[in-house]
Amino acid sequence: MASAAIFSSVRRRRSPSLEAFLVPVDLTQVALVQTLAALSSDLVSCFSDHVFFFQRRNSRSLVRRVEIFLVVLTYLRDSRSGSSSNLSPTAVLCFKELYLLLYRSKILLDYCSQSSKLWLLLQSHSISGHFHDLNQEISTLLDVFPIKDLNLSDDIKEQVELLQKQGRQCKLYVDKNDEVLRLKFFSFLDEFENGRIPNHVELRLFFVERLGIKDVESCRSEIEFLEEQIVNHEGDIEPAASVLNGFIAITRYCQFFLFGFEEDELRLCFENPKKPWKGLISQEMAHTFLTIPKDFCCPISLDLMKDPVIVSTGQTYDRSSIARWMEEGHCTCPKTGQMLDDTRIVPNRALRNLIVQWCIAHGVPYDPTETGDASAESFAAALPTKAAIEANRATAVLLIQQLANGSQGAQTVAAREIRLLAKTGKENRAFIAEAGAIPHLRKLLSSSNPVAQENAVTVMLNLSIYAKNKSRIMDEDGCLGSIVEVLRLGLTVEARQNAAATLFSLSAVHEYKKRIADQGGAVEALAELLRVGTPRGKKDAVTALFNLATHADTCSRMIEAGTVTALVGALGNEGVAEEVAGALALIVRQPIGAEAVGKEETAVSGLIAMMRCGTPRGKENAVAALLEFCRTGGATATRRVLKAPAMASLLQTLLFTGTKRARRKAASLARVFQKCENAASRFGGSGVGYPFASNSTTNDASVVPMSISVL
Repeated sequence: MASAAIFSSVRRRRSPSLEAFLVPVDLTQVALVQTLAALSSDLVSCFSDHVFFFQRRNSRSLVRRVEIFLVVLTYLRDSRSGSSSNLSPTAVLCFKELYLLLYRSKILLDYCSQSSKLWLLLQSHSISGHFHDLNQEISTLLDVFPIKDLNLSDDIKEQVELLQKQGRQCKLYVDKNDEVLRLKFFSFLDEFENGRIPNHVELRLFFVERLGIKDVESCRSEIEFLEEQIVNHEGDIEPAASVLNGFIAITRYCQFFLFGFEEDELRLCFENPKKPWKGLISQEMAHTFLTIPKDFCCPISLDLMKDPVIVSTGQTYDRSSIARWMEEGHCTCPKTGQMLDDTRIVPNRALRNLIVQWCIAHGVPYDPTETGDASAESFAAALPTKAAIEANRATAVLLIQQLANGSQGAQTVAAREIRLLAKTGKENRAFIAEAGAIPHLRKLLSSSNPVAQENAVTVMLNLSIYAKNKSRIMDEDGCLGSIVEVLRLGLTVEARQNAAATLFSLSAVHEYKKRIADQGGAVEALAELLRVGTPRGKKDAVTALFNLATHADTCSRMIEAGTVTALVGALGNEGVAEEVAGALALIVRQPIGAEAVGKEETAVSGLIAMMRCGTPRGKENAVAALLEFCRTGGATATRRVLKAPAMASLLQTLLFTGTKRARRKAASLARVFQKCENAASRFGGSGVGYPFASNSTTNDASVVPMSISVL
């Protein structure tokens, strides 16, 4: 199956694989000479007249060698001496080796004809080495080739002998013109590295005149090819991925500086708005559902750790989460319950490096905290270089100019490109906002073009990931209202979902939660999305509602908007049940919230069902919600929960098999039930008796926070 693997590598645009050194098929039972002649003929017909942009001399030289082999093989095929029975063992062995060399030659020539110009330029030394290796192996084969045993004609013998002589003199050849161009490309990288934009005349001369990249489509193909190499080679690539990202950034800058916004691309946005970008947007949304390794999540927040630190018990937490835990007066380890010997915390640099690696490999945005140490610097080679950042900054300036002054079509293209720039890297998000993109994006949120609106709101989402941009978005006059309008009346499903995710991101700042809740139609739209949205839309909606529920002053507004009904209705949805229970646990902490939940007939039964069949995290949130409901709702609420079928056995099970948090909350709920029964017994009532862990002294009513990745 080696042939399939090698051709697969060509389709995926990888360098020739190691499997090319293995014989691709078994040739013992086939007409050997005929097979070789057909392969040689096919190779010559494909490449003898092909004009290679790079590696011209090496390619022509290799094709000429194959042409001579074709002459030999054709002669043998047409004569009786070419039958397998007439070939000596040495000849058979040489012809099998020749099959391999011809096969590898086709792979290499295909690679040179199908790869992008910039990639071939960057790989010129490596590819020249491949040609030299092949020539050396062909020369070695010719040295042992049994010419005398094959009864060749004199003129054919002379051609083979000449080929032998040329092979012995063959040296590694790197085209000087190609090398000049390669060094010029690297000089552009150096210019951006030093904070200077290269000379525009030289950029035009290099891309247009020297490489023949003359339009947006060609430029985009070059960018996509380079991006594929980073993905396909999985980090094992030369030049390094960080350097390639710099070249991609330069090429993207030249795409807009040299060619602007061509009419064909603008027409594409309007005539078929979904098809060109749907794949990119869908791929971007997939990050929302990416499963984060458990060891990378903080045991307190359950979010991806940005600055992991170790406490005295040996457990690791995110710095901000454990610091907040200690500031609240806790002196125990949240995970083990052990007393902390001291409050010192030590950076877990090894884990942080692993997290950085994982984020880079999966394209997950990773913005380390401002107080974090420099442990991630060991991965600087995989992170954006200064050249890439500066080239992207220059590109952003061009794109924002189009947002401000361009036609509607140009604004659509600019918004899409800014979205791609803002997808990764806090540096990109920072300079895009600093350059003044937000006011222009706000206007585009009201666009009648669905692609423009969808890209604009996705840019807002990506920009909001960077903490400093949250205030820029919230302080922009009318921006929050425009985002809510997209959430309510967006022209595409993706736009509405991204608007919900943007509100979730913005609500991470505590003082913004009430502003968002008070924005007309915001909570109602989130509740509606939770009821009728797609699975991803429901997830975005419930996480935003959860964040809003953590602010004490938003409860009444959320109840007025029908949030409680929507949350209770979603308890049976496995995709969002955990977050729904968590949000209800927050809402019922206030009397008005407990009253609203009490009016929902299926609220208690839904939470109890989650205690029975939910995930470990879902069970924690469900029992926490019931605990808060009983505490806030008083005796009436407690008796309602107490009378639920199988409640006693569920608590028993949770006390023995639940997580540490779930056991604490179940014990607290059992104590609440016991107090209620004791009060009832004084008036002639009787109870079933609820065992509880009397040594639990920690805060029982904590709610497991949400863990959601934003784009």
